[in-house]
Amino acid sequence: MRSYFSRIFIPGMLLLLATLTIVGAFFHIIVRSYMTETTLAELKTNSQTIARLAAAYFVEDEMSGHDFLVNISVAASVSGTDAVICDTKGRLLLCSDAPMGCVHQGRQVSEAFVERVLLTGSVADTGVLSGLYEVPRYVVSVPVTADDGRPVGIVILSAPISEISRVFSRISGFYIYISGITIVVALIAMTVLARKQSTPLKEMANAAVAFGHGDLSARIRVNKYDPSEVQEMAIAFNNMAVSLEKIEAQRTEFVANVSHELKTPMTVIGGYVDGILDGTIPPEKQEYYMQIVSQETKRLSRLVRNMLEISRMQAKEGFAEEEKTRFDICECAGQVLVSFEQQIVQKELEVEVQFPEDPLYTMANQDAITQVLYNLVDNAVKFCRQGGRLQLTVTDKDGKIHITVSNDGPEIPAEELPFVFERFHKLDKSRNRKQEGWGLGLYIVKTLVCSHGEDISVTSREGNTAFTFTLPSVI
Repeated sequence: MRSYFSRIFIPGMLLLLATLTIVGAFFHIIVRSYMTETTLAELKTNSQTIARLAAAYFVEDEMSGHDFLVNISVAASVSGTDAVICDTKGRLLLCSDAPMGCVHQGRQVSEAFVERVLLTGSVADTGVLSGLYEVPRYVVSVPVTADDGRPVGIVILSAPISEISRVFSRISGFYIYISGITIVVALIAMTVLARKQSTPLKEMANAAVAFGHGDLSARIRVNKYDPSEVQEMAIAFNNMAVSLEKIEAQRTEFVANVSHELKTPMTVIGGYVDGILDGTIPPEKQEYYMQIVSQETKRLSRLVRNMLEISRMQAKEGFAEEEKTRFDICECAGQVLVSFEQQIVQKELEVEVQFPEDPLYTMANQDAITQVLYNLVDNAVKFCRQGGRLQLTVTDKDGKIHITVSNDGPEIPAEELPFVFERFHKLDKSRNRKQEGWGLGLYIVKTLVCSHGEDISVTSREGNTAFTFTLPSVI
């Protein structure tokens, strides 16, 4: 399996090599073409000059003159070329090497080449000129024309390709040298870049492995110099890690809370049942203790129902529109309040109800809202002081219905307010069995309210605790 480093490094280097090769090939073609064209153009200009000079020295069908021979010898030596003048039959008449001993004496170019020059006016070519040169050269030939317009011969000007090749070789060597430096620099840069790009991915892989081994505290370092995509991935990964850690903490707390809540009633039930079976509890007291067992069993049953209700609501993630109905929230709240008549009378509570004169309609799941009101009123009655006041208020403000359930009694400490809607949260930290409830009622209330896209809040000051939640107001 190829690493991320190799997936970046190898294609990058192959692309660089291919680019340098292509650029080098084009460079080779362009430079060679330019040098060839430049050399041939220069040879043609010089050959035309020599042709005009040769025509001036043409006398009575012969070309003579020591000065002319010296001139073309000097010009050829300075330009690094060979100048040869032939007659119309291809026989060599003069050569720029004559003062130093010409090696071309007695040689002859083909008549076909001479005819080609005379017909076209000039020939520029690269290769071996048969009869004169045995190695490839740049060759330019033009006709020599007398004053009467009659061709009397040709001028052949040539330069060795080997000299141009040496210049070209030096240029190519320089290009290869620069390309080598470029490859080394690119190699170092791509190595650093590829490793830098792969580091966050390695950190993510290591963090994932740590997650797999139960270490949810692993995080990825976010480097501001990394590409934005890598930064976004690292941030998303860290956010996911935080969420997983929080979920795991909630799961651990949930298991611990459930275990704690189940332990006491199960211990009570088991102890009393064993006492009855082994005769420790006398027959005349068995009925009393069986009633306690029955109460604890019902408490366990309520816990199971609440847990199932919580699971159902969490899986549902909100109520669909077809599950909602239009109903009068005042009538619903009044019916819930009436169901607590016996408890209210027993505690001698003063009940204060503030409802609008006209019906106030909302669109919601009526069963869920009834349960919300039931849990809030149940808590209000339970924690209201003997002979205290219970208030139920419904108001309509800016298209929202505000329902408030409040009671007189012990205040909730300010540090506890942010946690009252959490699962298994109780003000009684000892979780005494005699303390009614499991700490799930308000959690269910908040879950049901939030499932409607609404919110709930709590205040507790000056001996009064009030829970307020909202619902949409409809006509």
